[in-house]
Amino acid sequence: MTDSLEKIAQEVGICKKCPLFRERTNTVPGEGNPRAEILFIGEGPGKNEDEQGRPFVGQAGKFLDELIRLIGKKREDIFIANVVKCRPPGNRDPYPEEVKACWPYLKRQVKLINPKLIVTLGRHSMDRFLPGMKISQIHGQPKRREMEKMGKLIFYPIYHPAAALYNPNLRDVLINDFKRIPAVLREIDKINHSEK
Repeated sequence: MTDSLEKIAQEVGICKKCPLFRERTNTVPGEGNPRAEILFIGEGPGKNEDEQGRPFVGQAGKFLDELIRLIGKKREDIFIANVVKCRPPGNRDPYPEEVKACWPYLKRQVKLINPKLIVTLGRHSMDRFLPGMKISQIHGQPKRREMEKMGKLIFYPIYHPAAALYNPNLRDVLINDFKRIPAVLREIDKINHSEK
């Protein structure tokens, strides 16, 4: 049977692989264009996301929408997912076993979407793909990495939009990193073309 994003969303909807299912209102599998060039990956759903079953719908989501428009795209053009698909209580960081339980879903989403670029939003998302690195040192720098069962992927780590809401200094950093995304995509096209 072929895999699909809908199938993953259905599985996530009934998932009980970790204790997060006990307190959720809705699961948040992710949404967007199944053939998106850019896949954004956040940490996990917050209160608004849990209520609506959609990723990035609160204040951080509004800022993310602004940033997406800044590069001439709309939400419908991209795909947004999270490392964990259920809200950790009180917006705490997800525990390692929760991240591990959700990891197969995210891996399948990455494989199906097959994006040109994966933008990791915040340190938790970055750490899942680029472990041991510091976001303050590598934000806004594309990194290429071979991932098991997913192939060669290009990651673009940036700060989480929520961080910019609490720390105005990060707002400009985030905007500047975002503005470079179209150039990064052009560079990826060049690399892909030369490798064919």
